[in-house]
Amino acid sequence: MESTSRIVQALGPLDEEVKLRCTVDCVIFGYDQEDLKVLTIECNMEPFRGMPSLLGDFVAQDEDADSAAKRILKYCTGNDEIYLEEVKCFSKPDRHPFGRVITIAYYSLVSIPQTILTDAAGKHLNWRSVDEITCMAFDHKEILDTCLKQLRHSLREKPIGFNLLPKKFSLKQLQTLYEVVLDIELDKRNFRRKLRSLNILIDLEEQQREVNHRPAKLYKFDDKSFEKKRSNGLKFEI
Repeated sequence: MESTSRIVQALGPLDEEVKLRCTVDCVIFGYDQEDLKVLTIECNMEPFRGMPSLLGDFVAQDEDADSAAKRILKYCTGNDEIYLEEVKCFSKPDRHPFGRVITIAYYSLVSIPQTILTDAAGKHLNWRSVDEITCMAFDHKEILDTCLKQLRHSLREKPIGFNLLPKKFSLKQLQTLYEVVLDIELDKRNFRRKLRSLNILIDLEEQQREVNHRPAKLYKFDDKSFEKKRSNGLKFEI
């Protein structure tokens, strides 16, 4: 009964002396057809000055966390219609030099060749290879690693990888994407056999142009067909 009483009391009005802020941190993954990268900014806050940092901000009084994350994406890319997935809350008491700051981490996916950073943000931002980042400001390396793990898990169970490809792509480009993001080597025959079993690609009856190798056939993701099949129990597993 005593513990229940404390819980009930805790649900009363907030103590004005309690200083707690909420932020969102966005792990913006970008793919350039060869490498998986993350968008970073140089931290200007001690003791992390000069270290790479994720893109984040405080959640305003008049918005929810999702809206704050979309606001950051739009500030960076001019587009808030980007794949976005909430991952985890990070709440260690000493994670921020400002004091008690809890953050909600999201990751998003963009194709770097198809993404133009806004004038307001672009000059301050850098695409960095995920494999080359060893340390970051705050607990952002932990956040990055957690979101990367979630991305790899989701990539095998959802067709989110198509957000990183051109609208028209070859099967080799698709396989390379999975190999780069998952950091594995896939058997070509097994990969294509799995794609055929899913039957979610449209053969455009077109070939690549202006390439220095044998032109490959081009496809696009059939999202309408996938949604229909998914509602009927199709599982996306690669």
